[in-house]
Amino acid sequence: MRSSSFIKTLILLIVLGTLASCKEEQQRTKTDKVVVSFKKEGTLHLKKAETAEVIKTLTIEVADDDYSIQTGLMYRTSLETNQGMLFIFPDEQMRNFYMKNTKIPLDIIYINKANRIVSIQKQAQPMDLTSLPSEAPATYVLEINGGLSDTWGIQIGDRIDFDLL
Repeated sequence: MRSSSFIKTLILLIVLGTLASCKEEQQRTKTDKVVVSFKKEGTLHLKKAETAEVIKTLTIEVADDDYSIQTGLMYRTSLETNQGMLFIFPDEQMRNFYMKNTKIPLDIIYINKANRIVSIQKQAQPMDLTSLPSEAPATYVLEINGGLSDTWGIQIGDRIDFDLL
């Protein structure tokens, strides 16, 4: 009798484990199928600090409300070289970003209220939950494809200007 109840309990645990595993796989599949397209909401110019020479002009998508700030570039499978996302916050303070559900490597550029770059987190890795803090208070954060800040020679002190549609 004991061994038959043990076997029944074991079978029940296996069935429950399989069901839980199937549910996790369904949830992963659902988030893997989310498609989010880029929506041009403005233009941003990256400029050298000393000369104000334009380094690069980007089309930007804007994150300026709770939902868009929390979501950012999550679920995107690509971002064009001339595109970025500009996060606009109502105040200047230390910022922390992370790469939860973000499928592409990014450079995260922190910018103060005077539009000067104060910090850059380079090559943030997809899906990584590690906190990526600014080194100084920031009002804006620009996300671009990983590696482009080095390719374009962007440095602390460089500036941005942007126009929203």
